[in-house]
Amino acid sequence: MKKARRQRGFWKELPILIGIALLLALLIKTFLVQAFSIPSDSMQDTLQRGDRVLVDKLTPWFGSEPQRGEVVVFHDPGGWLDETPAPEPNAVQQVLSFIGLMPSAEEKDLIKRVIAVGGDTVECHGTGPVKVNGKALKEDSYLFPGNTPCGDKPFGPIKVPKGSIWVMGDHRQRSQDSRYHTNLKGNGTVETKQVVGRAFTIAWPINRWSWLPVPDTFDQPGLDKAVAAAPAALGLAGAVPIAVWRHRSGARQTTEDTASPASPARGSGLDARDDEL
Repeated sequence: MKKARRQRGFWKELPILIGIALLLALLIKTFLVQAFSIPSDSMQDTLQRGDRVLVDKLTPWFGSEPQRGEVVVFHDPGGWLDETPAPEPNAVQQVLSFIGLMPSAEEKDLIKRVIAVGGDTVECHGTGPVKVNGKALKEDSYLFPGNTPCGDKPFGPIKVPKGSIWVMGDHRQRSQDSRYHTNLKGNGTVETKQVVGRAFTIAWPINRWSWLPVPDTFDQPGLDKAVAAAPAALGLAGAVPIAVWRHRSGARQTTEDTASPASPARGSGLDARDDEL
């Protein structure tokens, strides 16, 4: 008799437990960490097709902004991805997407590496290298083998507006990034308000688990000189944003939008799909 009562009690409590679990999943996805799957090759070899990365959504709430060298997920600024309509999701898919247990058909996100931030001047000519504020970046640690820094798409010099970033894929010949959108509003840059957060680790598959550090080249002396001069001239104290997971390493990294090596075609569908692990 007691056993039967315990069983009935369990089944009564089960919906409450499920509700609490779903609420926690929603809160974690909204405010703390969200998982995204990588469907293409534009960030190879750092990220491979099928990888799942965890994205920090907490620190932006405290004023942290994207920093050079970080891998970030951001919403399509407009015109970067095809407007191919996604299949209409059913009711169950809509609920699971809302709580983060399935990719959302409405969200169109991309994942790239931040090369320059607001106030920087970025350029790349001939076979490279990419220069930020006149300083050459040494990209061997993360650039896809055989790629040139410009990826057959020279650009600049371009002054990145305040509150924006210049992004590029690690697989330069398969990434339709800032270089290919200089004809759009912002001159190829992405406003920081479009950034979802920083991808700080590869969480799946298990055999590829690793951090996504900021390469050492982005810490070279003089890189910040041009940016720091403006606030100093105005007599303002620069506020250094909170930066977490700023691990530095020379580890090779890469994956994301699929396109032809010579001229990347515009991606269709999601470039980085959100998908809770």
